[in-house]
Amino acid sequence: MTTIYNFRMNCKTNVKINFNGGDLSSDSGLLLYKDFIEAMNIKETLIQNISSLNDGKNHRKHENIDVLLQKTYQKIAGYHTDSAADKLRNDPVLQEVTDKDNLASQPTISRYNNSLTKDSMKEFQQANLAILDTAYQIEKPNLFVYDLDSTHVNTCGEQYGSAYNSHYGETGFHPLVMFNGHNGDFLKGLLRAGNVYTSRDVVRFAEDVFIRHQNNYPESKKYVRADSGFAKPALYQCCERHNIQYAIRLKANSILYKKAEFLLEKLNQKVSSSKNGYGVVYGSFSYKAGSWIKERRVVVKIEQKPEKLFPDYTFVVTNLDAKPKAVIKFYSKRGTMENFIKESKYGFALDKLSSTDYWANANKLQHTILAYNIHNLMRRLCFPEEHQKDTIQTTRLKIIKIAGRKVTSGRYTYFKLSSHAVYKDLFLEIHNNIRKIAYSKAA
Repeated sequence: MTTIYNFRMNCKTNVKINFNGGDLSSDSGLLLYKDFIEAMNIKETLIQNISSLNDGKNHRKHENIDVLLQKTYQKIAGYHTDSAADKLRNDPVLQEVTDKDNLASQPTISRYNNSLTKDSMKEFQQANLAILDTAYQIEKPNLFVYDLDSTHVNTCGEQYGSAYNSHYGETGFHPLVMFNGHNGDFLKGLLRAGNVYTSRDVVRFAEDVFIRHQNNYPESKKYVRADSGFAKPALYQCCERHNIQYAIRLKANSILYKKAEFLLEKLNQKVSSSKNGYGVVYGSFSYKAGSWIKERRVVVKIEQKPEKLFPDYTFVVTNLDAKPKAVIKFYSKRGTMENFIKESKYGFALDKLSSTDYWANANKLQHTILAYNIHNLMRRLCFPEEHQKDTIQTTRLKIIKIAGRKVTSGRYTYFKLSSHAVYKDLFLEIHNNIRKIAYSKAA
């Protein structure tokens, strides 16, 4: 019998719909994330690094570590608001992954958020790096590309630190973020007031990551990429102190234009000989701005487009020895960072910081980074190659949003998943890869 769903008023169908499914859950794929978190010892790493999760107050019905993990699972599943917890308290899969019969409510989560401080935020940053270090023991990193950028988070009402930012033309916060452009790891994030300049606190923000990775992975290649908002001598000097190569865009000025004039004749020749009036040339020269302690290499790209009257200039200060075209190509790849920022915003709600308390919001940002990295690490270490570029939205569709029923027998608890799940083979392959990690760490 074929059932036709028709949404016209008063239509008759042969199917009755209700929401009394008993021990059913629509998020059975979270069981994979529980296995991954256990295989990577993430809970233990969080407790070791964050004092508020290890305060000895075991009389609480919901300890801080339980609330944090619940928030993390909710974010991975796409439930970003604290109020969603009230609807999920009896969800069998969430109860299973958190080892709780009754989950924390929205007021409990809000109390946890408001209990966190500036010190908590710093501890979260270190815990995040420690979790990444655990993953690097499995897959040793041979390359770190430190992509630095800032982004904007809109705010509403009276939120401390919220301010108008003229660059974005909106009111909000102005976080500083650092990703590894090589694999998408969210290395660090810092909430800042909305009206601070792009590069505010960047050296203090980045240097502890540089030092940590130099000590732990001395043989790995390390690079810094950033746009012209980070063109600061203090950042160049920081990179040079730690033997890190960098490519940072410079804002154009009359001196830079003057030094690049030697390329204009070559550009004109290319434009005149082309069929469509297009031409591009590359070169480099030494340059010392007034605030610099020494001369540095500047690479330039001059591009004449047919639809433009004047050419476009790109100036990049660098200590790379590569050819100018290769330096520009390397710098241009920092555009992939925009995809990481979009993933953290649209997939994990990085831009949803609604508390009135500044440090509560600063710690919420760290919670987002935690959920993002757990997913990114599992995708990189456990997904088959053809699925390693899937976004979290795609992953939710394929392996998280799978219907399942909890069945308890005398000795075991089973989750019976839908036999018609389209991506069950992918689910089972990921599960098998997680087990391999668990076995290798236990050996």
